[in-house]
Amino acid sequence: MIKNNLAVDLKIKCLEEGTTQAELADKAGTSASYVSRLINNPDKLVNKVFIELYESLGYDIELHYVRNGE
Repeated sequence: MIKNNLAVDLKIKCLEEGTTQAELADKAGTSASYVSRLINNPDKLVNKVFIELYESLGYDIELHYVRNGE
């Protein structure tokens, strides 16, 4: 299981940076609609098999966000 709520985390990071989803999409080289779909359906953010592999080893996944260069 992923311990983080990736969609909420991303929304918070956008707010902290003063960045809209459309601006984020542009910076990432994708469409605003795709970013919106990922945020509204966070299950698509991480490969299900990847999660199941860790779970089969007895692990949960917890992500930590670190700024580039830190």
